[in-house]
Amino acid sequence: MHHRKWIAAAVIAATAALQLQTTGAALAATVCNRYCDGRDPALSPGDRVPVSTALYGRTFKVHVDDTDAMIWASVENGQPGDQVWLDRSFDGGRTWNGDSRLGDTSIPAGAAGWRTAMYNVDDWNARGVGVLRACGKAGDRPELACTAWSRSTWNAWDRRTAAATALMMRYDRGTGLFDSNGWWTGANALTALIDTSRITGMHSYDYAIAGTYDKQINAAQGQFRNDYLDDSGWWGLAWVAAYDRTGESRYLSTARADADHMHAYWDTARCGGGVYWNTGGTAKNAITNSLYIQLNAALSQRIGGDTVYRGRAQAGWAWFRGSGMINSSNLVNDGINLSTCRNNGDVTWTYNQGVLINALVQLNKLTGDADALAVARRVGDAATSSTYLNVSGILHEPNEPDQCSGDGVSFKGAFVRGLGVLNAVAGRPYDAYLRRQADSAYGKDRNTFDAYGSHWAGPYLGTNHSCQHSVLDLMNAAP
Repeated sequence: MHHRKWIAAAVIAATAALQLQTTGAALAATVCNRYCDGRDPALSPGDRVPVSTALYGRTFKVHVDDTDAMIWASVENGQPGDQVWLDRSFDGGRTWNGDSRLGDTSIPAGAAGWRTAMYNVDDWNARGVGVLRACGKAGDRPELACTAWSRSTWNAWDRRTAAATALMMRYDRGTGLFDSNGWWTGANALTALIDTSRITGMHSYDYAIAGTYDKQINAAQGQFRNDYLDDSGWWGLAWVAAYDRTGESRYLSTARADADHMHAYWDTARCGGGVYWNTGGTAKNAITNSLYIQLNAALSQRIGGDTVYRGRAQAGWAWFRGSGMINSSNLVNDGINLSTCRNNGDVTWTYNQGVLINALVQLNKLTGDADALAVARRVGDAATSSTYLNVSGILHEPNEPDQCSGDGVSFKGAFVRGLGVLNAVAGRPYDAYLRRQADSAYGKDRNTFDAYGSHWAGPYLGTNHSCQHSVLDLMNAAP
């Protein structure tokens, strides 16, 4: 039952105000889903109030109709002339141009509270993923107050789907990338979304697969190849996931093109093997070679009668194992020194652990190599128990920034994705670890619409697509 606090004397005025609001909303882009913007809140089957704020004794609230995915705003404890309205954003609260002051209305004479009409959270026709907030002011004062941004539970009914929906607020429909410019991190974001689609059955955002592919297939060197071989590895794995999700052969063809591009920079002249980090041949590192093993093993599993990619995956692991990049603590350092051909002692980034783990699981699935799985377990055990990588039991990237910026905020996502793959085939030894990470992030590193920051131990200090996909990877992996 929908409950109201409005006094009876204001009911007649409400009808006129609602007509004015609906007319005013038409000047902006009126959104129509199940219902159109401007619907009467009295018709809502539910009223959930997730956020509110106060100003000069007035209380401004967001009211959510989760059934119809609509929101309205109210002001309470006010005086005639006090204003209330909604702002709506389709990019996670960064901008709301054209969708500001929706339903702007004032408390009428004789009343102490008022409300706007209802507005849609999402624009399903234009694939706009939205959040709204309530704003208002006292009639006799200039200051404004706004609540935090909020949304309905549409495509956000649990931790995974809510995190995926917040990630899609960062998706640029014009470029097919995230935050306009995420290249290899965009491959990780797309992979995380595809994983969520597979796990939860929510396919609302599967349009991003073709959207990204069609808009970026001819970028750089084409087929998602560029001068950085690890970038090609990330994209190749994203297109393997896309192939699994859709069955479209073009995605598998692109994944093969990416693997072949990487193989062109496999070199035995220096240090006996390994793929270079870039086409300039300046370094051989763990991440590129782990991705090389994983991508080739994944492709071989999907290509009937293949021996080529299988051989590359096996050669990649034989070289990696002999390189010394797995140190005496069973953690993976960043690369080798090309002068000595030995472990360079550089940082044990979390993604170096997770991608090798994932690669070894894929190799084991392909060949039955029990030793590969045993090494994956040793690295997984070392990484989850390392106090260097886990501060007070919560995963913390070396040099983890407060703000979500730079490449490193994607690393933890790749780590937990790999750990989750190992967990699933090894009898779930990491359930408690993954649950602890997920509970911490959910409880301490989340805003009002399930966007996440860089510190899984908290506090939440801001988001971007890299921080967001990392937590989505975590929610996908957690039991």
